[in-house]
Amino acid sequence: MARAYRSPRREAESAATRSAVIAAAAKLFVRDGYVATSIRAIAEEAGVSVPTVHNQGQKHTLLMAAFEVAFASDEGSHSLADRPHMVEAMSQPDTELAIAQYVRLLGEAHRRAAGLVRAMAAAADADPLVRAAYADIEARGRRDTGIAAGWLVERGLVAPEHLSEAADVFGYIVSADAYVHFTETRGWSLERWEAFTVHQLAHIASAIPAVGAPRG
Repeated sequence: MARAYRSPRREAESAATRSAVIAAAAKLFVRDGYVATSIRAIAEEAGVSVPTVHNQGQKHTLLMAAFEVAFASDEGSHSLADRPHMVEAMSQPDTELAIAQYVRLLGEAHRRAAGLVRAMAAAADADPLVRAAYADIEARGRRDTGIAAGWLVERGLVAPEHLSEAADVFGYIVSADAYVHFTETRGWSLERWEAFTVHQLAHIASAIPAVGAPRG
């Protein structure tokens, strides 16, 4: 059986085209909103034809791809906790340093992706495909915060019986909504948000009793 021919040059060109389309889509989704952004507008912004944009997927899949690239630097549903730079941060023996590095990396990700999250949330009510994509992102976030809460238990910051509550509180503290509230709505600098968030995570155990007994 003949082997399929692969052209490195064509593959590189294809990857460059997809990157251009995703970057153009991201810019327009943030600037104009998801609903107002047409495939033709994406094509014009990317400098490609309309069929070329269609070949990259439906509009809602471009939105998801744009979020993934902005938040985690490439496409895919992999956990943020599995990213090499995040693994390195959370492997630090000094817990305070590990939390600080985690928050810094997360802040950078929020800074890149916050506009796309807003665009997706705004479109989710009217578009079931976007709503499903947004629900997927929310599920990924819950998975990541569950992993992070387990790490807090391992480091002795949270009692094992409070793992579920820790995941809930952790998820709220590091959420994109909290980031946007402080850095955009309230005008905090990124450095101030980082310092606040590090403090909250380092003292997360003090917030657990306030949320009640562990869920059964």
